[in-house]
Amino acid sequence: MSDSVKFGVLFDWDGVVVDSSSHHYLSWQQLAEEIGESITEEQFRESFGQVNRVIIPDLLGWSDDSEEIDSLGARKEELYRKIVREKGLDPLLGARELVQALKAAGIPRVVGTSSETENIETALEVMGMEGLFDGIVASEDVTEGKPDPEVFLKAAKITGLPPAQCVVLEDSHHGLQAADAGGMKSVGVLTTHPKEKLGSPDLFVSSLQDLSVEALKALFS
Repeated sequence: MSDSVKFGVLFDWDGVVVDSSSHHYLSWQQLAEEIGESITEEQFRESFGQVNRVIIPDLLGWSDDSEEIDSLGARKEELYRKIVREKGLDPLLGARELVQALKAAGIPRVVGTSSETENIETALEVMGMEGLFDGIVASEDVTEGKPDPEVFLKAAKITGLPPAQCVVLEDSHHGLQAADAGGMKSVGVLTTHPKEKLGSPDLFVSSLQDLSVEALKALFS
């Protein structure tokens, strides 16, 4: 395998780099209390990874007014960032080390997420991981959510490499479908779902601790 192999790595966020599901659930609960609504744990699980403009009207049924949906979504994310700063946040096993190793090797690293840019930047600051990624493509940058490949196609552009020379690290079936639809390699990270729920990525790992620069490079050999 040649050392000249060029590739980029596209990271999903929640379930791959961090697990902030409890922070998100608490922020939804606080918002629900503020507006006299409610959210069950089952509703939260169904909504996780989707964008607020879908969650609020379609999954929760809280509003169908676009301005109110935007306002509620903005408030929810404000509450989330406050919770992250108050409670703290840690990267998942091996995440910091893998991103650092990729950076040291000069391999492009971009986040592709259904979360908001400000949320990612807040988390990176809290975890002391600022400057480790080359860019972020977030919910405000796309019109279609996963399994549409838009978020990863835009992330691939930041790497300066064609989609076929990028590998997506994902913990969800929709995210892996998006990688496949975009013509990219993929790694299924088994932090939130079992193998049988994730389809057929190029590689499975239990966590990013089990992934190395060499293992990623081998996908393109």
